[in-house]
Amino acid sequence: MPTATMTSKGQVTVPREVRDNLALTTGSLLDFIPDGTGYRLAARTHTMSDLFGILPRPVGRGSLEDMDAAIALGAGESLRR
Repeated sequence: MPTATMTSKGQVTVPREVRDNLALTTGSLLDFIPDGTGYRLAARTHTMSDLFGILPRPVGRGSLEDMDAAIALGAGESLRR
């Protein structure tokens, strides 16, 4: 089992075996997740840019005129209440 020692500044060098298994590189983020008896270490493997495109794109985007008409219709309805 890999082990590491904390320095007086609170720094720990992650053992090479662990870095390789988690594909950690310089700047990788690690999360410390409380699990009831201690903490679980998890490597963040996704960035925000990795999430780009996972949601479906809106279908049938309207023109600016369509949007203005919808806004005017909605504003008119709220004034009639």
